[in-house]
Amino acid sequence: MSTFGKVFRVTTYGESHCKGVGAIIDGVPPGMELTENDIQPQLSRRRPGQNKLTTPRDEKDKVTIMSGTEFGVTLGTPIGIQVPNLDQRPHDYNDTDIFPRPSHADFTYLQKYGVKASSGGGRASARETIGRVAAGAIAEKYLRLAYGVEIVAFASSVGKVAMPFISELDNADTPEPEVIEFMNTITRADVDADISRCPHPPTAEAMKELIAQKSHEKDSIGGTVTCVIRKCPVGFGEPCFDKLEAVLAHAMLSIPATKGFEFGSGFNGTQMSGIEHNDPFYQKEDGSIGTSTNNSGGIQGGISNGENIYFRVAFKPAATISQDQTTANYDGITGTLTAKGRHDPCVVSRAVPIVESMAALVIMDAALQQESRRAAFSKLPPIEINHALLGKPPKN
Repeated sequence: MSTFGKVFRVTTYGESHCKGVGAIIDGVPPGMELTENDIQPQLSRRRPGQNKLTTPRDEKDKVTIMSGTEFGVTLGTPIGIQVPNLDQRPHDYNDTDIFPRPSHADFTYLQKYGVKASSGGGRASARETIGRVAAGAIAEKYLRLAYGVEIVAFASSVGKVAMPFISELDNADTPEPEVIEFMNTITRADVDADISRCPHPPTAEAMKELIAQKSHEKDSIGGTVTCVIRKCPVGFGEPCFDKLEAVLAHAMLSIPATKGFEFGSGFNGTQMSGIEHNDPFYQKEDGSIGTSTNNSGGIQGGISNGENIYFRVAFKPAATISQDQTTANYDGITGTLTAKGRHDPCVVSRAVPIVESMAALVIMDAALQQESRRAAFSKLPPIEINHALLGKPPKN
């Protein structure tokens, strides 16, 4: 389906070569200052044609707010946003009328719906994510104002080229102190300092060389994006089926080209013993309860515990490449597909703001659900609650 969220609901629309794409965002709280200037920066980070590592399709992705605000203030009614498709070339896809592109959605969409978009990837195109990113920017502004939440993602690997700490996380029992400090302090300015969106200069150079090589070979390469959510309040997440990590996984794996998701200690945690993996509690200087380690990745029992939430998303190589490929057409006859079009040799750098935006949508929806529960609880008359239900010792 094309709608995500329960209270903060986002419905995206549009295909890769239609007149435009966008979203309807319902559940935005009233009374928040909001203009296109709050949304455009993330869309500009996502847009194609921004540098030599991305597709040459030249879209400006200029957003217009169509509804839901007056005088730059949200009304609490649905916000409609629209972005035009300006640099369309549907004629580039004549061959795909006959051949389904290997590992693309052409075949499965045709089988499911009985028809398919004849130009580009249709709803499977990354153009669809424009609506998500715009909605995520709105969610992120509210989260920052209401809670101080910070969300930062970055390119952590391309092919076999990875930031050093990724290898350390994969092989160490617990993250080294410098890794923890990095996750505590990394900013979007750090990430955007290089067009690869990798904040480790030596790794960034190696990534760019590999992407350039694959582009020259008319091929593509995959990679991973790592994301950290800081200052997320305790209590977000809805067990049992909408645990916070489950909804994050749902959100991330709905992004085009994703192939994997892990949070906290991830798969490496399976190699640790319980005493190694457990995160002991302690009292922080401000009197709150925290954990001295964070193998849980900021989530326990499907609920945020106040520590940094961190996760990693795997992206496959872009399916559409410019090499001739031997494959079968829709009639099952073997032939040669010569794909045209303009496509990313590596989607990782442009995926960074998409990952951030989907994370913002998840946290925003969880926040509104938790706030509604607290508001309902606050309306009840006070009662004497058994000490055991409150985590307190019995009264003498």
